[in-house]
Amino acid sequence: MVNTEEFIKRLEIILEYYNLNASAFADKIGVQRSSLSHLLSGRNKPSLDFILKILEEFPEVDLYWMLNGKGSFPKIEQSDEDSPAPSVNNTKPSTDLFTEQKTGATQEVKEIRSEENMTPILTSELIVEKIVVFYTNGTFKSYLSK
Repeated sequence: MVNTEEFIKRLEIILEYYNLNASAFADKIGVQRSSLSHLLSGRNKPSLDFILKILEEFPEVDLYWMLNGKGSFPKIEQSDEDSPAPSVNNTKPSTDLFTEQKTGATQEVKEIRSEENMTPILTSELIVEKIVVFYTNGTFKSYLSK
């Protein structure tokens, strides 16, 4: 759940960073000025559509920073060495997202820590439960594991 007061503070940081007043910001992202005014006053909560419009117009804004203050603003891009970009023209056959592939190679096991209790978890023990894809028109599609 988004903390509205903290969200408003981060929204004000964005306005200041781009040197925009509320009216100009509302015009730039394509929302009514009154909608932004109601959001800044705490009367309304931000909608998914509103957040997506900000992310579309201002690519330096990080989604996780915008929603919960984690991360950084402006967004720090990772180098290609840290995280290679996915290939669009992938010639490998597509597989079910929830099916584990058995290739005969040894499975890489990494230790990560869950945010809840900071206890180590082996990634080989993790199972994808649900994937949600959000579209720019405000709709979404959920995929559940079998």
